[in-house]
Amino acid sequence: MIISLSILNIEKKDRKAQIERFMTSDSNWIHFDVMDGKFVENETFKYEVVKEVSKYCNLFKDVHLMTYEPTKYLKEYKEAKADQITFHYGSVTNVLETIKEIKKHNMKVGISVKPNTDVRVLKEYLPLIDLVLVMSVEPGKGGQKFMDSSLDKIRWLKENKKNNHYLISVDGGVNKETSKLVKEAGADVIVVGSYLTKEIITDDKIKELM
Repeated sequence: MIISLSILNIEKKDRKAQIERFMTSDSNWIHFDVMDGKFVENETFKYEVVKEVSKYCNLFKDVHLMTYEPTKYLKEYKEAKADQITFHYGSVTNVLETIKEIKKHNMKVGISVKPNTDVRVLKEYLPLIDLVLVMSVEPGKGGQKFMDSSLDKIRWLKENKKNNHYLISVDGGVNKETSKLVKEAGADVIVVGSYLTKEIITDDKIKELM
């Protein structure tokens, strides 16, 4: 199980110290929640934060774009050393072109689906992508309660893996209890925010999620 640390709710002054506490395993990821205030209500950091974190962190960096025009700053994200761009189904008019554009910049591609989106809309794209991000809360705000409906989506994605190479990731309300549920359903990656970051990150807290 890959643990992807969402740094959304870490204050800037604490960011470096918290991330360094998390860098105990090379298999962990860093998850960047980017919001434009249009696709979702809130607005957060952009590629500058990825660039800043890359100066002291060599973990895999997954940039979750909760934005319209997800291809607008691909050059900047690549230069900031992002490894993967995850965009939302529903944020673009042409999914295939978006996938191709991200790949042109030599980054991996993820697609995310909101809780009310039927995951089966992704079927034709599964052979082309590296990750599916199942939102188990409504995107845009931290600290929400996990939605059990996401488990069926994870199971469907696991059943449809076959010869595809994508990872199944889950984001929202993941804690000690829900991490077990999503793992049993077939998730490969869990995005964890407030459960880890509301206090000082410790090895014991990380192990609870495995």
